[in-house]
Amino acid sequence: MIHLASRVPDPAVRRLTATLYGYAFLSDLVLLYPLYVVFFADTGLSVGQISSLFVIWSAAGILFEVPSGAWADVVSRRLLLCLAPLVTAAGFALWVLLPSYPAFAVGFLLWGAGGALVSGALEALVWTELDRLGAVGRYARVLGRARTAGVLGVVVSGVLAGPVLAVGGYPAVGAASVLACLLATIVAARFPEHRPPADAPADAPVDAPVQAGVPVPASGHDPTAAVRPVAVATTGNREPDGSPADDEVDLGWWDTLRAGVTQVRTRPPVRSAVLLVAVVAADWGALDEYSPLLALDTGVRAEVVPLLLLLLWAGVTVGGLLAGVGERLGRRGYAALLGLVGVGLAGGALTGRPAGFVLLALGFGAAQLATVLADARLQARITGNSRATVTSLAGMATDLLIIATYAGYGLLATVVGNAVAFAVTAGPYLVLGLVLLTRRRPTVVPASSTAAAAHGLR
Repeated sequence: MIHLASRVPDPAVRRLTATLYGYAFLSDLVLLYPLYVVFFADTGLSVGQISSLFVIWSAAGILFEVPSGAWADVVSRRLLLCLAPLVTAAGFALWVLLPSYPAFAVGFLLWGAGGALVSGALEALVWTELDRLGAVGRYARVLGRARTAGVLGVVVSGVLAGPVLAVGGYPAVGAASVLACLLATIVAARFPEHRPPADAPADAPVDAPVQAGVPVPASGHDPTAAVRPVAVATTGNREPDGSPADDEVDLGWWDTLRAGVTQVRTRPPVRSAVLLVAVVAADWGALDEYSPLLALDTGVRAEVVPLLLLLLWAGVTVGGLLAGVGERLGRRGYAALLGLVGVGLAGGALTGRPAGFVLLALGFGAAQLATVLADARLQARITGNSRATVTSLAGMATDLLIIATYAGYGLLATVVGNAVAFAVTAGPYLVLGLVLLTRRRPTVVPASSTAAAAHGLR
């Protein structure tokens, strides 16, 4: 029997969210962000060498993503969130102390490893803690605001990078970036973390209410399992062969990794949620890198480009803040949101004018909202103790699609130019929206008010 816990005081939730927002802000308050490509060029690297560094960076993320996710499910997730900025800071320090291609390559490996340590662990910790506090219905809003805090960190970095460079050169910029990472580690140490033992008795109290309202797919997947308390086992939860489910036993690293992969492979609701996260996040994540080139193609001077990019980040900020409203979207509403992403990105690119960046900002903002909602949908469907592992699998799939998008965009842009390549690359959002509209609606169980954690993306 599962008992409903009394409501946990709001200060506990506020401590979690304040720590999360501070961590997200400081993690992206890296003054090297707007300058590292210029730094590489000033060091004497060619465009080809810089491109190869980007490949190393992406490959490092793919290599470390899933193993670090499984590690987060076995050891302390808070520990990994503390380690990640330190690993990244080591890479930045190496860049400014030994500026050379080998140092840049190692630095990107460290940066990729640091990002992988965060990916999966952060979402899993936040979901689990909100679940424990009986506030899992706030997950989308909390995550959206955390993404917004990260965007604000990037914006502040862009504002401060120029003056700091003028005063102290690249060493000062690097030192400020390392300092931000160290502060992020200090903030990460404040994250609450409660990991109940996997062998807790079935009638043990659970610090989260049972939630309903998740659709029952054709596979017969238990709808309440998607939002069941994560780290508490129930003795009746068995696999078809009678063996205990992965949330009933204390798994090691390898078994945790296998359990996460098995969950994605054998449970269609989880697999579809992983794919949705990858497709929605990858496309605009890759297109963002080409937005400066798109700005230059409109005919503006180079010094105006940062202002146009600031407009895009304003759109991303608004998109993250609208996560609470987006929770109310059903399947058709989410499909319309994806259509807005496709139309905004394609239409803004094809105008060929600076005014088109207003449409692009709308598209990027809608893409941020769609990504947050897709992530929350994934978290609502994951069961067992492999939450960070499954989330990292979604991150790895996103990285793979981003690399594929880079390659496809490069080929298209060479032939038809940036504007058309940008518009064509945004096309998958329209296709995905149509797929969601035409997909048969599954049976829905009567819902409670907290079923919004699944975001209605049925």
